[in-house]
Amino acid sequence: MAEEIERKFLLLNEDWRGAVQRSVAFAQGYLLGARQASVRVRIEGEQANLNIKGVTLGVRRAEYEYPIPLADAREMLDTLCEGPLIEKTRHYVEHQGHTWEIDEFHGDNAGLRVAEIELAHEDEPFARPGWLGAEVSGEARYYNVMLVKHPYREWRDE
Repeated sequence: MAEEIERKFLLLNEDWRGAVQRSVAFAQGYLLGARQASVRVRIEGEQANLNIKGVTLGVRRAEYEYPIPLADAREMLDTLCEGPLIEKTRHYVEHQGHTWEIDEFHGDNAGLRVAEIELAHEDEPFARPGWLGAEVSGEARYYNVMLVKHPYREWRDE
């Protein structure tokens, strides 16, 4: 089975910006009706993928990803996905042997920034950059699929 081991963190400050090696615009949506998995259509720059992830919270989840034609992805985002779509810029930052993916959200989730690191195993050690804040790996509201249902802009009213 394909698996993803990923930890999510908030950011303390903007110091990571000086270390960005590249950035890519993302647009993604989630197909309606999936209950046992999140089924995501994602456009990453000029490439598109269909991604299926288990709904388990935590750092380890089943994950499958397949390339699809860009035109098909655009049509699925427009016609089959729940709204609002997730719009974000992903920044890639190398730090002591690991690649950090920092998602800077736009649209209904503007203002939210989350750093993610993928690991080979759950107990893999990694160096914490000085800009890294609290871990939110087990908090459902930070998952992209949840940001569709309860966007960050609504959190301020809670």
